[in-house]
Amino acid sequence: CRIFINSVYNETAINVAADMRASIPAFRSNRSNLEKHILKTLAEEENFENYREYIHNPKQYFTKFIMNQADKYLNNEKNKIQTIFRGNLENKKLKINNAVFVATDKVINEKGNADMWMECFSKFLIEDLKFTEISNVDSMEITDFDFLSKIVTVGLTKMVKNQKGADIKLEMLQKRSDEILTDHLCQCCWAQCPFCKAVCIGTMKDHDGEEHCVPFHWADGIIGWHYRGTKNLSCDFCTTAVQSNKGFFPSSESEKSVPFKQYRTAGGEYATWNITPDCSELPYWKWFLCRFQKDLENLYGKKFQGSGKIPNEWKKYTKEDALESLNNYI
Repeated sequence: CRIFINSVYNETAINVAADMRASIPAFRSNRSNLEKHILKTLAEEENFENYREYIHNPKQYFTKFIMNQADKYLNNEKNKIQTIFRGNLENKKLKINNAVFVATDKVINEKGNADMWMECFSKFLIEDLKFTEISNVDSMEITDFDFLSKIVTVGLTKMVKNQKGADIKLEMLQKRSDEILTDHLCQCCWAQCPFCKAVCIGTMKDHDGEEHCVPFHWADGIIGWHYRGTKNLSCDFCTTAVQSNKGFFPSSESEKSVPFKQYRTAGGEYATWNITPDCSELPYWKWFLCRFQKDLENLYGKKFQGSGKIPNEWKKYTKEDALESLNNYI
């Protein structure tokens, strides 16, 4: 009974996860699409702590976002899920009844015993119910296999009827559905740009030697980059910095700066990134920097001032402009 119910819930979780991917816009397509929806939600909520988690712990935030979206679906689509669950109950019942018929027919025709019946029955359902083969049972005295067949099918029918009349246990679905979705959307590269922490768009953990890259970098002051010896945060985008004459210190212990144009020579994670020198500065992050300037300054104990003063034209961007710019994200 437990194996049967777990099997039905597992199949339902797979069906539900597939429906989520089809019906929830954030789950369609690839991870870049998911990130676009995450950025949109972050802007709409305007919660700095959520941004902070997204920036500094992206995989954790992505997973939380997926689970929250899945939780909303499970609570809003109970009738649809119940219908899927009942359909799976019926399908499993038909397969088990078929296994009973096959096993009984074989044992009667070959004059076998209960062990043969159980072996045939379990082999027929190993893939469907995900249990190991059952054999050598202590039931050698059973000889009326038509009666055994009737007992199993009647009991199964009663169990299915009871399950159909009960509310589905969403908690049994949620964990498995979350696992399926996170496996699909989060089994990828999570390397972050050493200058701004933008997450690599690689669809696999291992790039097979390929370099990390992102479609849009952020202003480096978002993660606390500042001018050494000052309290001035920087507001340079990586793509602009790597075509400038500026330099950077690879670590707080570094005594010698490295030209941004030769950032790869800094070694380590700097050598694994491909940062194209261009003007791809997403308005979204300019709006973010202006909207949460004080929060960032309080977080890092520094100011966007002096060489790191935020350009006045950035302050003209509205949240609507920021959201509109996300249409270019993928």
